[in-house]
Amino acid sequence: MSGRLRDLRQQRGWTQAELGQRLGVSRQAVNALETGKHDPSLDLAFRIAALFDLAVEAVFENPHRG
Repeated sequence: MSGRLRDLRQQRGWTQAELGQRLGVSRQAVNALETGKHDPSLDLAFRIAALFDLAVEAVFENPHRG
């Protein structure tokens, strides 16, 4: 799963730690999401989308989707 989480975060001037705090996860978790080392749980994906007032599909793309 790839996404534009880093771009969205940077547009708001937030650090990874600040985004993590807003989402209730660690800075390391945000880094893992941004670098594609970890896919978010469904709950976390919805929380991220809600934080940015976007649909989940607007934040995350599934490269396996045909």
